[in-house]
Amino acid sequence: MTVKSFDGLWTAIEPVGRDGRTGGYRRFAWTGEDATLREWFAGEAAARGLDLVVDRAGNQWAWWGDPDSAGPAGGVVVGSHLDSVPDGGAYDGPLGVVSAFAALNALRAEGFEPDRPIGVVNFVDEEGARFGVACAGSRIITGALDADRARGLRDGDGIAMAEAMARAGHDPAGVGPDPETLRRVGVFVELHVEQGRGLVDLGRPVAVGSSIWPHGRWRLELLGEANHAGTTRLADRRDPMLTLAAAVTTAREAAAARGCVATIGKVRVEPNGVNAIPSAVHAWLDARGPHEPDVRAVVDEVANASGGIGAAEESFTAETVFSAELRDRLATLLGDAPVLGTGAGHDAGILAAAGVPTAMLFVRNPTGVSHSPAEHASREDCLAGVAALARVVGDLAGRQNLAGRAE
Repeated sequence: MTVKSFDGLWTAIEPVGRDGRTGGYRRFAWTGEDATLREWFAGEAAARGLDLVVDRAGNQWAWWGDPDSAGPAGGVVVGSHLDSVPDGGAYDGPLGVVSAFAALNALRAEGFEPDRPIGVVNFVDEEGARFGVACAGSRIITGALDADRARGLRDGDGIAMAEAMARAGHDPAGVGPDPETLRRVGVFVELHVEQGRGLVDLGRPVAVGSSIWPHGRWRLELLGEANHAGTTRLADRRDPMLTLAAAVTTAREAAAARGCVATIGKVRVEPNGVNAIPSAVHAWLDARGPHEPDVRAVVDEVANASGGIGAAEESFTAETVFSAELRDRLATLLGDAPVLGTGAGHDAGILAAAGVPTAMLFVRNPTGVSHSPAEHASREDCLAGVAALARVVGDLAGRQNLAGRAE
């Protein structure tokens, strides 16, 4: 039952947003691809008789049982996101959503009846690939991202998030903190493909998450003077690409010196002509590390190398330490599963910072590569992840069979 349900779920969404040339995915928030995936999620909820709720940010919640019936204890929620980075891998996000539905199928096949409501969530715009702020859906409902700022975020074509939402049928006027939605979440467990080689080195298929490094995104505005590439002497040039080069090398050196990682992976050049010296370069810095002061120091060094104009913070998440009690409970439940930290941000981190008891499960990635078409997880390991998630949900939601006898 679990094998068939997982395969069918995975096959249904595998082609959506996939570039046949690169094998990578382009599933950006509030686009046609996103709409297709949201329709798929709604369809899977309906097929299982789950009640679908869309919150103020556009996140989708599919509930087995009345989420308002649990009182202060709240429900048990599993899931992840369906969007991607540009040319991203197939597993980052969707594995968690598919596994959540497959885990529910497995529990029902056993005759499981929950004592607490169970929810499956699809968080919108986790990657921030279109509008620049990661985990936008979870940040909005927790109040970590101001509603007006969210509505005003613009993509590379100048389209505001509010306009994109409206085109997709979601009312941007309602965007904002959503305490009613959060009140329903008693515990959140996000399954995710591992974005590194920790499990490969350990020889294990599944791990429990311990923490997320502090991480953020900053925008650099590097100004120069447009001029002719063939007639302007080198001594007379004000070329912001040279400043960009200094920022890139400084990011690498400063991060290495402090045990951090730093990346300038997105750049917009004006006027972007082959035979024109640029007038401006807009670059985005991603910096992460075990300790926030070190991350901040890296950003400061890059800003200084960029002409001392500063770096505008677009988003930042402090270190997130998941519930120790929940972490230990899950690790023991799964047979002393290994416990791993991560430098990747997740919606789980946003909910944990908002006070929701949160845990993560990681599934082995044999390549250790993520945010790339090379990202992978074997079918056997995916099924091990589903089995682990089903066991966790069964434990947290109160494991009983149809006759009401505790197992």
